[in-house]
Amino acid sequence: MSDQDPIDPRLEQAGASDESLLTAHEKLRGWKADDGANYRMLPLVLLFAFSGLIFYAGIYLNKYSVRYSPSAFDENAPANTGAGPAVKVDPLVLGKKNFESVCATCHQATGLGVPGIYPPLAGSEWVSGSNERLIRIVLYGLKGPVKVKGVEYGAAAMPVFGKVAGSGYNWSDEKIAATLTYVRASFGNTSPAITADQVTAIRTKEGDRKEWSQEELLKLP
Repeated sequence: MSDQDPIDPRLEQAGASDESLLTAHEKLRGWKADDGANYRMLPLVLLFAFSGLIFYAGIYLNKYSVRYSPSAFDENAPANTGAGPAVKVDPLVLGKKNFESVCATCHQATGLGVPGIYPPLAGSEWVSGSNERLIRIVLYGLKGPVKVKGVEYGAAAMPVFGKVAGSGYNWSDEKIAATLTYVRASFGNTSPAITADQVTAIRTKEGDRKEWSQEELLKLP
């Protein structure tokens, strides 16, 4: 019997030795079950990152897919500059903005002016009268005394607003037309609008010149 193999499975094996048990326990001590739910953060971070990318991709496709219209992906279609149609500005809105930012300083927000210094625009015969005279006053300015509603004013000159030599404001014809349109429809005034073409025609006709006087304006029709 001494010649039999000690590890023969047919024979009853001896119990584990103390040394083998200690060795096995030492190996198991290097691994510990995650009983405290101490999860690793990297998988969670990756999960949220990929979820965010998928969410962003969905929004991007919804915004730029143009509902997969064939015309949007037509490579032979004319190039689109992206410029939409020009938005037309209400002259009364633009005119009010111009008046309140500049003209109201002298003529006041009420259009009543300052007695003896700045003439009123409310009920003024110059405002409701000849278009050509009124346009010239704003384009080129007015120097010297002027009578408004029977009262003479001359302490301050009307500045030059148009795109002409010596202008301190260099307003476009559209801007002048809008401002005059607002004045002629405000403060109790009910006169027709003035167009940019009317302002352009007078500026082209007169060219660059000095300020107008009351006497010169009264000679015009």
